[in-house]
This record gives sequence, structure tokens and C-alpha cells, in this order.
Amino acid sequence: MNVKIVYDSEAKEGFMRDWGFSCLIEQGVWKILFDTGASGAILTHNLNQFGAQVEDLAIIVLSHKHWDHIGGLRAALHPGVAVCLPSSFPLRLKKAIAKKAALVVEVSEPKEIIPGVYSTGEVGRPVKEQSLVLRTSDGEGVVAVVGGAHPGLEQIMAAARCIGDLHGIIGGFHGFKQLELLRDLKLIMPCHYTRRRKELLHLYPETAVRCGAGAVLTL
Repeated sequence: MNVKIVYDSEAKEGFMRDWGFSCLIEQGVWKILFDTGASGAILTHNLNQFGAQVEDLAIIVLSHKHWDHIGGLRAALHPGVAVCLPSSFPLRLKKAIAKKAALVVEVSEPKEIIPGVYSTGEVGRPVKEQSLVLRTSDGEGVVAVVGGAHPGLEQIMAAARCIGDLHGIIGGFHGFKQLELLRDLKLIMPCHYTRRRKELLHLYPETAVRCGAGAVLTL
């Protein structure tokens, strides 16, 4: 399974950076886009840099409704794509998405999306957010992929551990302060809107990986 960072506030050469987050998850024939960043133009440019087209996307998973995570959605929608979103999304937004997509799947509880890829279900309040949980290729653990961690990274980690032994975490950690809770993880990739991003990279040099559009991880 590959995780490719499509949208981030940092970027590798040839990719565009911006405020927002998106990553492409490739599992066999499946291509799943998690969040869409803020700009459709930047999203599609960076997808193209990976050799991917919007039409290749089978599923789009949205973590929460903030603009820097769903702003590029319109550019990513196509008639063959399924969109997996939190049940708490506004009805008007659900209806607008349904007009452009093949299917809208509302998620409130933990759910298997495809084999090896799971949703935590909605976590937290007042901002309800879903994260993805990916089973590693050796089957021995899982890696959480987080949008904005508004419920608190601790809650999301607990939800991921209900699915499997947590080996790693990728995405936005928001204002998470209990950095010692990440000590035993094998992979830490702090991305868009992680306030203590530099500190994490310094604190865990053997397991923390620099994020940025264009980065690729194999799980």
C-alpha cells in the first residue's frame, strides 16, 4: 500500500504547496483520495505530478468540513467516484456532492471502506471528524491517517487502536502537546497544521518523517 502526499503546506520540487491537506492511498487497483486541500487547481496539478488523474479516483474520503480539507472537492468529483463523508455534514453539501458523484456514503460508526482500509467513524465534537486506518502490508499493525485532529489526537489514536495495533500516524496533529504518547510508534509524519511539527522531527529523528506534497510512503 502506498500513501502519497498530494497537498501540504510544504512541497517537493515540481509540486505546489498551499494551506491544506490531501493524500492519495493506493491499495491494489484502488485509488482513494483522503481530503482535497483548499484549491482544485493545486490538487489536480499535484495529482498529475504523481501520474494520476481525477478520473482514476474510485473513492474520496472527507475527514471534516473545513475549507482547507474540502475546498478542492469540486475539481475531484466525477461520475464514477464514491464519496465517503461524516454523517454530520450539512444536508445541502451532501446533496450538492450527490449530484456530481456516483454514490455518497455517510459514516457515523467505524466502517471498513475496502479490505485493509477503515474509517474510525465520527470522533469528537463540536467538530466531528473521521480518520482513516490502514492495515500494513505485513498485517501486523495499522497506520492512522488524520485530517485535522480537531477531536484531539489522543481520541483518534484510541479509535485506531480499536481496529489494530497502532504502528504509525500521518497527517495534521493540530495543537497536540503530549508528544511522549508517540514514543513507541514506528512512523510519525506530521503534516499540514501541526503546530509542533519541527519539534516532533527533532524529538524522534528515527521515526518522524518530513511531510510535503510529493512525499511517498510504502506501508
